[in-house]
Amino acid sequence: MLFNTVAFLIFLLVVLALFYLSPRSWRKYILLAASYYFYMSWNPKFIPLLLTLTAIDYTAAIWIQRSESRHRKKLFLVIALAGNLGFLGFFKYYNFLGDNFALLLGRPAHSFALAIILPLGISFHTFQSMSYIIDVYRDEQKPIRNPFDYALFIAFFPQLVAGPIVRAREFFADFYAWRPPFSDEQLHGVGLFVLGLTKKMAFADQLAQIADAYFSNLAVHPGAISAWKGVGAFALQIFFDFSGYSDMAIGMALLLGFHFPINFRRPYLAFSITDFWHRWHISLSRWLRDYLYIPLGGNRHGTLMTYRNLMLTMLLGGLWHGASWNFAIWGGYHGALLAIERMAGRKMFETRPPLWLYPLRAALTVGLVCVGWVFFRAANFAQSRYIIGQLFSFAHSPNPIVIPQWLIWLVFGSLIVAIAKEKWNLASAPAWAYVPALAGLLLVIELFGVTDKQIPFIYFQF
Repeated sequence: MLFNTVAFLIFLLVVLALFYLSPRSWRKYILLAASYYFYMSWNPKFIPLLLTLTAIDYTAAIWIQRSESRHRKKLFLVIALAGNLGFLGFFKYYNFLGDNFALLLGRPAHSFALAIILPLGISFHTFQSMSYIIDVYRDEQKPIRNPFDYALFIAFFPQLVAGPIVRAREFFADFYAWRPPFSDEQLHGVGLFVLGLTKKMAFADQLAQIADAYFSNLAVHPGAISAWKGVGAFALQIFFDFSGYSDMAIGMALLLGFHFPINFRRPYLAFSITDFWHRWHISLSRWLRDYLYIPLGGNRHGTLMTYRNLMLTMLLGGLWHGASWNFAIWGGYHGALLAIERMAGRKMFETRPPLWLYPLRAALTVGLVCVGWVFFRAANFAQSRYIIGQLFSFAHSPNPIVIPQWLIWLVFGSLIVAIAKEKWNLASAPAWAYVPALAGLLLVIELFGVTDKQIPFIYFQF
């Protein structure tokens, strides 16, 4: 079930009704059953995998706490992490590694390939589970004793397939001290859900058709103008698509009494690549920082080691997105940019520039990010190289990509709203303001939403 379907809306309304009409002692079981039903609606064959990973980490956390020696604690940690990474590695990276191994042996690329279907959301719930195990090992999180409680943490349907990546202490702080959401939280939850739906249907899905038209047939649209339009359309598509999903997930969780961390904070208004990663997919950025960058040494062992740690973190972050050299290049590209900014002076790229310089810095940042998106979206390195060449060529565009004028105005309107939110806290608007705002969002969906086809969320593939 996609979030932007009638079937899911009915599912959500039924879950909310059952949740609030049932005795409090039943509610976690209702959410757990709903979460497994939601996951099974995609492919029931992967429920045993989800249950296995849940059982491994639930058991390992208890063993880690019970162990008196540091050696045994580390042993159980390694076993749990090996289980998580083993499943993730097999399903997500086996064919990638097999193809590259075959090429090294001089054999056809798919000599060792298997017909593997990637389980939905495996990257997200694996990282979420790993953070729990590591936090228990660090004595930053007590093991969860009730297996149903832990199973709900892993399978909770609003963020199961595409995040945000929620820490155990964040989830269980709400779970064990649960209270019904206040009226303003209910309004905010509904508002976030409708906002996310608008981002997906009226923005992302419209932009997807432009980006797909360019990337699927590059020869038809040569030249720099078409290249920048196609890449720009994808840059906006992936933002509206993924931030729209995050808004809906956070909004649904809020309606159920859970407070998820923000996952996007107007990333295309960033004034540096460092600032961009403080705003884009925030839950992944902090996961990479806390469980990879800092354990590698962070910036504690000199300048060269800091640059190395930035590169390794972003390379692995790129590969987390997908088993392809393009994702590795995308991650390495951002790692190199972060290292360059650190080299030029950390304060310069973490401190907001003066107003007169801000637009230039923001435009440069967006341009650099768009160049990186080429590797993220292109089918292979050869296609990426061709598009990069087109972006910086002076070739004429005899058949440029056409972007409807109404869509340009729609995106421009969203930019004005984003700038206003950057300057003022619009989230604290009075309750009466939600009614016209929701009516306006629903009108945008009605007028501009893509309803004749179902376009999956981009991050479902990760």
